[in-house]
Amino acid sequence: MKIINLSEQNSVLNHYLKEIRSVDIQQDRMRFRRNIARIGEVMAIEVSKTLAYHEEQVQTPLGTSAINTIADPIVLATLLRAGLPMHEGFLNVFDHAENAFLSAFRRMNDNHELEIVSEYMAAPDLTGKTLIVVDPMLATGMSMDVAYEAFQQLGKPKAIHFCSIIAAPEGVEYLNRHLPENCTLWCAAIDEKLNEKKYIVPGLGDAGDLCFGEKL
Repeated sequence: MKIINLSEQNSVLNHYLKEIRSVDIQQDRMRFRRNIARIGEVMAIEVSKTLAYHEEQVQTPLGTSAINTIADPIVLATLLRAGLPMHEGFLNVFDHAENAFLSAFRRMNDNHELEIVSEYMAAPDLTGKTLIVVDPMLATGMSMDVAYEAFQQLGKPKAIHFCSIIAAPEGVEYLNRHLPENCTLWCAAIDEKLNEKKYIVPGLGDAGDLCFGEKL
């Protein structure tokens, strides 16, 4: 699996990361969601540089112009619920993409082990398409792995991109062990570690709660 850490180079992405991490700015839920979407837009542009292109002729009022446009059919997939603002950012860039949605939540099983449960999926056929899976926080990596296994039921994509804003090194390593080589992991930042509750440190807290409010 190829791993790309966008924080290794300076860009406006750093400004948005600063704001979503700040405990003061986080109090503005609308601003938090917008910054998540902005990061999605920046990451989508970076992903677009790796896609296949073909030349098209476009008619202007004064003639024709040749331009390279994206040739890959794209499916944007999101893990509910925290991924929705990030999905919006990607969709602002890939506005003709098909879309897929998968639920995923944590719970402790009877052996007191953390597991990821998925109860809902809506997605098109993925055969031969470029699948982009977005989830803002990559903690253990188990949710992304569950998403990969679920989407495998819908056809074999041409390529798969997993996109997270903040990742823990444990999650990156988990995916590197479990996902095939034709996958690419994009991160806006890779943080220090997971704590005992499997939250990313320093991270930013619970992205879903910050976007939409606390849950029971």
